[in-house]
Amino acid sequence: MKQVAKTPFSRRLAALMVVLVFISKVELVTSQSASNRNSTLLRNYCSLFQGTNGEYFLSNLNSTLSSIRRQLVANGVHYAVARTLLNGESVWGLASCREYLSNADCVSCFDYATDQLKVCGLSNGAHAYYDDCDVRYENYNFYSEANIRANVVICGNTTSSQPTNFRKATEDLLADITTATPRTSTYYAASTRRIINGNGTVYAIAQCNLNLNRSACQNCLNLGYSSLDDCLPATSGRVLDNGCFMKYSRTPFFGQNQITDITDLLGDGNSSKKASIIGGIVGGVVCVLLLVLAFSFWRMRSKSRTSRQKDKLTGSTEYLQGPARYSYDDLKIATKNFSEDYKLGGGVFGDVYKGTLKDGHMIAVKKTVMASTKSKIHIDDELKIICNVHHKHLIRLLGYCNKGSVLFLVNEYMDNGSLDQYLYGDKSINLSWKQRFGIIYGTARGLAYLHEQYHVTIIHRDIKTSNILLDNEFQPKISDFGLIRLLPEDKTHLSTQSAGSLDSGYVAPEYAIHGQLSEKVDTYSFGIVVLEIISGKRCDDVRHDDQSVNQSLLDHAWNLYESGAHLNLMDERLDPSEYAAEDVKKIIEIALMCTQSPVSTRPAMSEVVALLSDKSVDEMPTGRSTFHKDDINIQIASSRSFSSSATATVSDVQVSGR
Repeated sequence: MKQVAKTPFSRRLAALMVVLVFISKVELVTSQSASNRNSTLLRNYCSLFQGTNGEYFLSNLNSTLSSIRRQLVANGVHYAVARTLLNGESVWGLASCREYLSNADCVSCFDYATDQLKVCGLSNGAHAYYDDCDVRYENYNFYSEANIRANVVICGNTTSSQPTNFRKATEDLLADITTATPRTSTYYAASTRRIINGNGTVYAIAQCNLNLNRSACQNCLNLGYSSLDDCLPATSGRVLDNGCFMKYSRTPFFGQNQITDITDLLGDGNSSKKASIIGGIVGGVVCVLLLVLAFSFWRMRSKSRTSRQKDKLTGSTEYLQGPARYSYDDLKIATKNFSEDYKLGGGVFGDVYKGTLKDGHMIAVKKTVMASTKSKIHIDDELKIICNVHHKHLIRLLGYCNKGSVLFLVNEYMDNGSLDQYLYGDKSINLSWKQRFGIIYGTARGLAYLHEQYHVTIIHRDIKTSNILLDNEFQPKISDFGLIRLLPEDKTHLSTQSAGSLDSGYVAPEYAIHGQLSEKVDTYSFGIVVLEIISGKRCDDVRHDDQSVNQSLLDHAWNLYESGAHLNLMDERLDPSEYAAEDVKKIIEIALMCTQSPVSTRPAMSEVVALLSDKSVDEMPTGRSTFHKDDINIQIASSRSFSSSATATVSDVQVSGR
């Protein structure tokens, strides 16, 4: 509570205003004339976890929900998804209306659900389930989920007066739509069944989310069908799941003109006569079709050969997919059979070897074990993502080779090795202040590209000086980005026990302790790297002048900042005439800002680039945590006790918004 009390009033007021703005934005898209049929809430779920940064989370949530509503209104659809991934607060959203609804009723139901979602406040996931629609959002891609949480069964209170006949008719009807629904183009079916020896009809629908594959839809409906059987002979029943919805009722809830013709989808042989007629027609033209196809195939092969010959002449890369493949024998020759003399280093991703190809090009070959639990398709997709990253400050993936469980990644070679060798390694050349600042600035630009400018957000997770390579002009290039997703699961999953798989001195506390991953994890590591570049010391081994015990570089920097002795952090090898004291202080303050906890107080890497470019620290963009002395005292405590400070700060925002 003391930490919250020290928070400036303006920040607390800003947090309150953010929540109020979100509520007002949601109200703008809520219809006041929605049909009563949409107002029956069947289930409501709120995540126990909250968005890391309330301002950005609520902004992204509003953008996602607004985008979904626009799709429902403008396109007249009954199913829509949207996502907003800005500033590390990702929000995926989905809305699904029953197909029997009019477009107006679908939008009205969405508005009811959106209004209901507000009760979840800053929860980073929520799901409102109505009879006619459901709306869900999460901070991850959940679109293909089904049966993640146990399905919810809701049975009616009235029992049929003809229990045996009603049960028979309903079971047959549900079995048929369970079979037919995954075979429709919309994953939706509505049908009826007359009750034998009775004067009544049973109405039923089934629906799956369109992002599911057919098998997942079928499995979800099978489970729902089994669950609904427990309701009988009740005259109505519903089953809700993340991936599907089923309902039956003795009372009609859709029109006769909205019934789906499922006869041909059941595969029960009832259409054998029609199939015979169609088969006869097809048989009559099959010879002609074969002749046409044979001729077309011959022409396509001829055209393809001509096209390939033209591509060879023009050097066209239009049809290239992913990185180039290298043969294992060529890599063995290039690295002298992966000789220890050619070894450049190693780490969690594997050993790296220098190599020279037959054409004289220098390469760096990373030898790592593939994730055996991940499919080849997954590996190929990840490699395509990595190899299409093109930036001045990011290492290029040239190609790959896989042999058994070993994956060889061929990267461009950097003449000057890694940054750590110059800061506290065996390199004889001392980096000048100009070179050090260039490395800081270039690294920030590379991370900003990975986080915000590339079409897929890439979080590195292992930023450290040994992963920053230097070209022949001492310009930085970040290596190993995206590779953590290729590792076996036991090395990629960080928890309290397994966080040691990465260098602990660089790992953000929320990631090491709680496994909370966002772009701000890289921001924290970048701040540590900046302190290493300035001081020339390792992050985990700094001896204080007045003490006999070792302390971390981060604690040492905070202590110097508190005493106003910024410049005492500077590497003694640097000539003071090379730099201006105010510039050094500014960069140290930026580094400390990057290591603040809670996560919301850290700047995005694009903002770090702006600060390093020209602006003063006090000119941080509106809504970000400013770097004042009062805040420093709070954040020093929080950096040493992350869990308590994060909880207190989030609770403060939550109470303000409720």
